[in-house]
Amino acid sequence: MKKQHITCEIENKVAILQIDNPPANVLSTQVINELSNTLDSLTERDDTKVIIITGKGKFFCAGADIKEIAKINSAKEAKEFSHLGQGLIKKMLNLQKPIIAAINNVCLGGGLELAMACHIRIATDNAKLGLPEIALGIIPGFGGTQLLPRLVGRGKAIEMILTGEKVLAKDMKEIGLINLLAPADELIKEAKGLATKIAEKGFIAVSSALKAIMFASSNLPEARNEYAGSFDRGLELETSLFNKIFETEDWREGVSAFLEKRQPKFKDK
Repeated sequence: MKKQHITCEIENKVAILQIDNPPANVLSTQVINELSNTLDSLTERDDTKVIIITGKGKFFCAGADIKEIAKINSAKEAKEFSHLGQGLIKKMLNLQKPIIAAINNVCLGGGLELAMACHIRIATDNAKLGLPEIALGIIPGFGGTQLLPRLVGRGKAIEMILTGEKVLAKDMKEIGLINLLAPADELIKEAKGLATKIAEKGFIAVSSALKAIMFASSNLPEARNEYAGSFDRGLELETSLFNKIFETEDWREGVSAFLEKRQPKFKDK
């Protein structure tokens, strides 16, 4: 029986996924498939509203499995490998449940692409980030060339990708690659605290807001999206989602709780 490389714990509507593929938590085909299948399962679960992804040990994720890359013998095989990773990235970007990356130290290559596909990134101060593929004579293949410019701007993305140099998380907060910093021994606590704040909100509102924001940030990689194309269409999407919320019970509870000066009790319906 194959070792399972993704562990999952659920508490208070928050799922914590841990990548456990020692020594560096690389994204092998098995790890990618396990993570993808786990996300599929969590999508259907009512006891999960927010997802945290982290790594076991000293690595968040050191990237794609170089041993697998070394076995690629044709452009066709390279395309299949790239599409495997990109499929996971697309799934994460389009997930209706927010994903938080809790970056514990090394986060390189495919690991950074995985983190960038999360909606929020929390890291330890000295976590090492980078897309070093250029040093291997290749380029990022799991979405890095598209995700990094959207987060840090074109100029910084070009610098990071063409040099392959590693950067520290503490230097990336101001330019948007990292949302929050935390001491190593409090990283998961901080991630849980943020996840709990989100999980306490009504899921319909959270998922609707997330969908509209992801459209606005151009991080939805699906050109076939019916609203793609303009700011006005983004407003159309927002209006459509806004209208649908007024068919739910949660909006009445939220407004009533505010007027009655109490905490809302959302039912996610």
